[in-house]
Amino acid sequence: MAGSHAAHHHAHSPPDGEHQLAAKVLTVSDGVIAGTRDDRSGEALGEALAGAGYEVVERRVVADGVDTVADALRSMSDRFEGLIVSTGGTGFTERDLTPEGTRAVIEREAPGLAEAMRLVNPLGRLSRGVAGIIGRTIVLNTPGSTKGCVECFEAVADVLPHALALLAGERLH
Repeated sequence: MAGSHAAHHHAHSPPDGEHQLAAKVLTVSDGVIAGTRDDRSGEALGEALAGAGYEVVERRVVADGVDTVADALRSMSDRFEGLIVSTGGTGFTERDLTPEGTRAVIEREAPGLAEAMRLVNPLGRLSRGVAGIIGRTIVLNTPGSTKGCVECFEAVADVLPHALALLAGERLH
């Protein structure tokens, strides 16, 4: 039995001692919480992250609001090294409070990531999403649309492994 467990564990180990990329998805949506909408953007983000080599270790859904977002991010980032991507709540309606909830918990902003995500599509100019750091976790706010959340992640996906390695204490230069 022990041999098969070790082989199973080895199958999930990253090749050549690379750091395994871990990610979590936070869907912020009153509609999904109420059961009136499917979590299509969370599903799409999970697929995009997996396709980019991340192991998606948690998906969570919360209602819109500063406190719901802040509490979820605080909990999800506790003792976590990796990426948290939120979807939803970045627009102009009165319930779009994801950036405010995110700012309440991040220690440092990463404005270059947020700016790059906004540039991917003309509608990005309407996104108030922020990006930042909590400990060894990077948090990205993406729009609630299925296409928009994936586009925004993909706009910065190339630099995220490097950023996560730097947060983990690796010296890459």
